[in-house]
Amino acid sequence: MSKLYSQNINLPIVLRVIGWLLMIEGFYMVLPALVSLYYDETQTMVTFFISAAITVVTGAAMTFGLKPKNKSMRKREGLLLTAVVWVFFSAFGTIPYMLTGTFNSVTDSFFESMSGFTTTGASLIASVENLPHGIVFWRAATQWMGGMGIILFTLAVLPMLNYKGGIALFNAEVTGITHERMRPRVSQTAKDLWLIYFAMTVIMILLLYSPMGWFDAVCHSMSTVSTGGFSSKDTGVHYWHNYYVYGVVIVFMFMGGINFTILYSLIRGRFSVLRHNDTFKCYVIILVLSSVLIIIATCAHGVVDNWSDRVTYALFNSVAALTSTGFPLADYENNGEFVALLLFIMMFFGGMAGSTSGGAKIDRFLIMIKNTRNEFYRVLHSNAVTAVRIDGKALSQNVVSKVLAFLAIYVLIMMVVAIILAATGLPMFDSIYTSLSMLSNLGFGYGSTAEQGALMALPIAIKWVLALEMMVGRLELFTVLILFTRDFWLKD
Repeated sequence: MSKLYSQNINLPIVLRVIGWLLMIEGFYMVLPALVSLYYDETQTMVTFFISAAITVVTGAAMTFGLKPKNKSMRKREGLLLTAVVWVFFSAFGTIPYMLTGTFNSVTDSFFESMSGFTTTGASLIASVENLPHGIVFWRAATQWMGGMGIILFTLAVLPMLNYKGGIALFNAEVTGITHERMRPRVSQTAKDLWLIYFAMTVIMILLLYSPMGWFDAVCHSMSTVSTGGFSSKDTGVHYWHNYYVYGVVIVFMFMGGINFTILYSLIRGRFSVLRHNDTFKCYVIILVLSSVLIIIATCAHGVVDNWSDRVTYALFNSVAALTSTGFPLADYENNGEFVALLLFIMMFFGGMAGSTSGGAKIDRFLIMIKNTRNEFYRVLHSNAVTAVRIDGKALSQNVVSKVLAFLAIYVLIMMVVAIILAATGLPMFDSIYTSLSMLSNLGFGYGSTAEQGALMALPIAIKWVLALEMMVGRLELFTVLILFTRDFWLKD
């Protein structure tokens, strides 16, 4: 008898949890409604309340209307939920854009929404400053929720999932190679991570309040801590031209690229974790080296004419690229293709695993380098037994193989989407740069895609492809791609 499909997946429980999540998103929409009320944007306020009502009612219908016979959630349900919920959140996140007239099409609205929740920061909007305050706040708020993770938030507020596939959900969404939990209970770990995340946001708001004012400080803090990159100004952080602002943003972008378990250890006074962490050392070395190279490039091209600006420009753009925040301080293309290529390489690898940053992660880069070194050694000593060691611990060959497979698939996806973009008439390097930017959740463009809102000119089908690429990159490939395999849907 042939194997059966669908019976292997407990769809009712997946949809029921998504219903809970949609209700949370609906209540979350009340915040931009209150912002609109404060700024006397009555029509926008009403729009957000309508959007919230639609989302909450739909979520309630799914939660209380479905009565699953089996309430267990296994690994398959966890993977399916983690992937599909980003589609649901982005879909309902389009409602405010549509009702306010920010976009006239579902495609453009969905792209902007997905870009927000995945913290990519690529925007179709040519001028942010012409938007209502409620919409500007909503863009930043979507990045803040997506930065730490929708599922992780759910694990924090719905303790029942701690017993029903919580570990599977945690591992499916939290980016990394090995998922170190800080507490025995997944729900408590989720709460700890969100507490750190929330505290970082509040501290940054307080630091930016004086030069920016409350609204811009809140928007930029949510976008920075989440390493998202949406700004409330057309020229981004450069609008203030303030070294203090640059310094605060650099520090919090840098912190956003660090594994949150390290931040947790630092809060508890365990500073030795930095000294013994190979990935953190590599993270710092890459930032310092790239900053020095960019300073040399700016000196050679003479675009930046004083040392204060050179150092700030180099450090800001290095951190923005490596952490996938995507706040460009100035036009990096003016400094030649060397700087653009250097930022390209940095955004490929991204920050540390377990952080809010995108990219393939420095952890995998380090494993690849050490494994390559071992392979060279085995060429000369064929009988030698070697192991890849991170932080003094030997990794299993299974982990190393998975890392190499991940990097190979990562490059393959980047090139396939780049080819699709090139087929629309985009120059080759522009296509590759844009594709990697979406996959790494960065938002940088190059050449024909560098200007704010330039992606609006792309065909409808291409925008959907890029939206999917953003989601695949945010969930680190396997969580999404596994859904397209035959084995996932076959009954065991």
